[in-house]
Amino acid sequence: MHQHIIQYTTQLSQALTHDAMSQVQELGEALRHAWMKGHSTYLCGNGGSAGNAIHLANDFLYGVGVKNGGGMRVEALNANPAVITCLANDIGYENIYAEQLRVKARQGDVLIVLSGSGNSPNVVKALETGNAIGMKTFAILGFSGGRCKELAQCPIHFEIDDMQIAEDLQLIVGHICMQWLCEQDIAAHKNNIKNGIDNGR
Repeated sequence: MHQHIIQYTTQLSQALTHDAMSQVQELGEALRHAWMKGHSTYLCGNGGSAGNAIHLANDFLYGVGVKNGGGMRVEALNANPAVITCLANDIGYENIYAEQLRVKARQGDVLIVLSGSGNSPNVVKALETGNAIGMKTFAILGFSGGRCKELAQCPIHFEIDDMQIAEDLQLIVGHICMQWLCEQDIAAHKNNIKNGIDNGR
């Protein structure tokens, strides 16, 4: 067990030095911009990634607003089992996220896809739909990145062949953004936007 702990933590630490970390700032800035402008952020994934989507939606809804009087407009598209099972039954599992985006999402909203392989048809279709709508699309990925790496406007790709570490990295990236957003004075930024000033912080 001791050797496995060393192996796992070493692999995770090495993954955090990947070039993918340089893309996290772009995600944080997109989330901040959406927050200021009143746009919505949508997250989705499968399995453990779906659990992470719900976790991060909670952080963005409440956590980032603790010092700012209110969090972001955010939704994990996999959180409502009635919607998921209805869409999967009627139009196919591959469409469970794309159809929700088609109905709810607007140009300027943010989409964050969480996936290990990047090849699950439902998240691939979500990115295709998000791009067509004019959303800002991100994907936090492991392994080869798959189709999602090609489709996301900003892929955050950790080339690591370990699903659990890939899922750990999704939360780490999300938590980095959440903590940074929590420190932003969004009320002041919104006031600057009204007055035609944005310092780009």
